[in-house]
Amino acid sequence: MDPSSPWLIPLREMAGLGTSLIGGKAQRLAQLAKAGFRTPEGFCITTEAYRSFLERNHLAPVIQMELGRKPLEEMRWEEIWDAALRIRSSFLAAPLPIELTEQVSAALAMDASDTRWAVRSSAPAEDAEGASFAGLHESRVDLVGTEAVLDAVRVVWASLWSDAALLYRRELALDPTRSAMAVLVQQMIRTDCSGVAFARDPRAPERDRAIVEAVPGACSDLVDGAVDPDRWTLSRPSGSVLEWTPGSRGAPVEPEPLLQVADLATLMRTLLEVEALFGWAPDLEWTGRDTMLALLQARPITSLPSAEEDTRAWYLSLRPGAAQLARLCDRVEGELIPELSRESERLAAADLERCDDAALAFAIDERTAAFERWRRIYRDEFIPLAHGVRQLGSYYEEAVRPRDPYEFVGLLRGQTLAASVRNEGILALAARVRAHAALRGAIEEAVRLEGRAEQRAALERLAQRADVRAFVETCDELLSGAMDVSYEGERLSDRMDLLLRLVMALADRAPAEPTTRDDESVAGELERRLLNTVGPERHDEAREVLRIARVSWRLRDDDNLLLGRVESQLLRAVGLGLERLRQAGRLEGEPPVDAELAPIVSSALREPSDERVAIERTVRPTPPTPSSTAAGSPRQLVGQPAGPGFAAGPARRVRGAEDLGRFRDGEVLVCDAIQPTMTQLVPLASAIVERRGGMLIHGAIIARELGIPCVNGVAAAVEQVRDGDWLTVDGGLGIVTVGQPEFDLETRD
Repeated sequence: MDPSSPWLIPLREMAGLGTSLIGGKAQRLAQLAKAGFRTPEGFCITTEAYRSFLERNHLAPVIQMELGRKPLEEMRWEEIWDAALRIRSSFLAAPLPIELTEQVSAALAMDASDTRWAVRSSAPAEDAEGASFAGLHESRVDLVGTEAVLDAVRVVWASLWSDAALLYRRELALDPTRSAMAVLVQQMIRTDCSGVAFARDPRAPERDRAIVEAVPGACSDLVDGAVDPDRWTLSRPSGSVLEWTPGSRGAPVEPEPLLQVADLATLMRTLLEVEALFGWAPDLEWTGRDTMLALLQARPITSLPSAEEDTRAWYLSLRPGAAQLARLCDRVEGELIPELSRESERLAAADLERCDDAALAFAIDERTAAFERWRRIYRDEFIPLAHGVRQLGSYYEEAVRPRDPYEFVGLLRGQTLAASVRNEGILALAARVRAHAALRGAIEEAVRLEGRAEQRAALERLAQRADVRAFVETCDELLSGAMDVSYEGERLSDRMDLLLRLVMALADRAPAEPTTRDDESVAGELERRLLNTVGPERHDEAREVLRIARVSWRLRDDDNLLLGRVESQLLRAVGLGLERLRQAGRLEGEPPVDAELAPIVSSALREPSDERVAIERTVRPTPPTPSSTAAGSPRQLVGQPAGPGFAAGPARRVRGAEDLGRFRDGEVLVCDAIQPTMTQLVPLASAIVERRGGMLIHGAIIARELGIPCVNGVAAAVEQVRDGDWLTVDGGLGIVTVGQPEFDLETRD
């Protein structure tokens, strides 16, 4: 260690040091302490220690590899999360420098053995004006002992590379490779009340008001959203209370304010003094009352996002805290999904064919409103719930330290998914065909017929035979139930031909061998491992993390399919409306059934007249046909390694419903993203290549479960590959080779 670049500095000795060494949070606390404000005792682990940790463990090349597969601005949030998880895994597995371990042990030994510590981030750019990084880096509280503190230091260092921190730096056009991290280690101050205080109202900073929020106990409960706070609005000139709103904490009696007049007066005076010290209106974290008030953090107030920052704010909302996530999980599972299921069933049961034109117009409007409402709910509540799986990933990794950072996915196996139930039904139909030669021949004859009406008539004739009637009835049940969804704007329930082609393709392949271990035994073994690692005192915490993750995992497919059914019922109503207009001789042209036509069709049905309705045919854009490999298309495509293994086969691009019926056993499935509405194809695929990236998207999940090589995050996969191109897919390295392998080049000489 270079003595001129210290690794550990007591807080009382940090005055005058720069943020490049101790970070923004530590520098603010040092300035507050020097000015006479009470702050917790402790020390700072400097950025020099962090850089030495990176160098000694060769972590810089790991970071470069994870973030170098494509430019950061082109990476989707799921890809960033994957890279962050793998970086975090490398940090947690790396040993700390022995010199740092000795210094931290010596510093902690100066206090009582039962002293509790908080370990918090202090990055150089943190708590700065215009880039607060609020809530983006990790912190750990209530730690006892050297080992717990040192483990937390690794976690805080790794959080410099978290998905949210990387996204934040990308949005602010900051270079993550120039980042570093100092760490604050401070004594926990035990008080009966903590909170935050704003020198100005963040919602209306131009008004001369301050805001104070308080919760019983530790401030972390407020920051994490675990406890609803009392809230005061104060006058800046006088300090008088303008408004008090008690927190909703389930108290059976009329609540009393957590803070007294003297407490509020001390906080108001402190806010103004800190504002004078720094020259900007502060956002303070505090603990304690009146004369025992201690400041935990001071940073400039972050104003509310402007309209152009809405996307950033939404992305950051995808990481709800543990308490928020638990409430969201209960709401989605207990209220929203049952409501969505009931609504989709009700819409499907409606006898639209018997409606008059006015009633059909009402049905179209009702379905349009329902679809738009559920799309908003999907965006605002269903998507954030997906963080439950990511929370489990981080929790399991920190506790167990597995060699495979995705081992935690095994904890989620054995869930009953709507798509899995549908796929099992399709596989059961394939098994019947495989065992029944006469049935196979009859289906082949029906599939060869052109036109859906002719195919349907052939199947109805088939159903007259008692030995195959059950097969046709099961097909009808699948189409009217599990396959009553929209895929790329088309109702799959109208496509008996696609179902039959898929059944025949599955019947032609050998049935899968039974696995030696079932999903429940794998999940049970990993759960026992997790519980044994965290210890009995944290069993309830671990089980809650597991519960939320399993709900999140199960609903990741179900919400898509239920929303797809609502869209399907909208398309059904629009299709009937177009047919009514066509039969009345009022429709010009042959427009396809499209949800965007809903208001036009509804309006025309409500206004009976002889006036013709002209609808321009909307043609969905078709990606350009790629040139041949010989003409210069890429020989190699690089993406994310999403499913280990190595396989080769002809490419089949799946871009719409017609492509579902063309897919054959052994082909490489190339698509934008595998959706729950098309997972029935995956068992036929020799490999998967997707544009979307991420280890927890549908394609990667199913590929790993079935042992199919998968590369995702390939930006222009559908555009750069032609149907029939020979693809060699390396799911371990994330490389797709286009064209036949040229092994003879190695031996030609």
